[in-house]
Amino acid sequence: MTNTGLLSLGMFIVIVAVSLVMYSAGIILWQEILPLIIGLYGCWIIVLAGIKHKNPSKYERGAISTFAWGLLLAVAGFSSILSIRGLMSLLYVVAAVLLVIGILTIAVAIERKS
Repeated sequence: MTNTGLLSLGMFIVIVAVSLVMYSAGIILWQEILPLIIGLYGCWIIVLAGIKHKNPSKYERGAISTFAWGLLLAVAGFSSILSIRGLMSLLYVVAAVLLVIGILTIAVAIERKS
């Protein structure tokens, strides 16, 4: 396992522990545990993209691709929590995810053109 792989595994375990503590403290509902884990792990992947941008590796996924997946996971996770709480309809969640996919597609197309 690479250093970033081991680091990501450690972060995942910390995120799951934080989510369970938040549930036991009554901050989140049990339905919100999985979306919170997904959203927080998406934030970690965005940070990991920054690390990869500073230290690119020849055989790893690019920083922009890692950032895109992180952003997609973060938006999907946190939008799902808002949907569960009734603050956002499921249609808005789908629209937010599609908007992020569209923006990222445009960004990648512009980057490849340069």
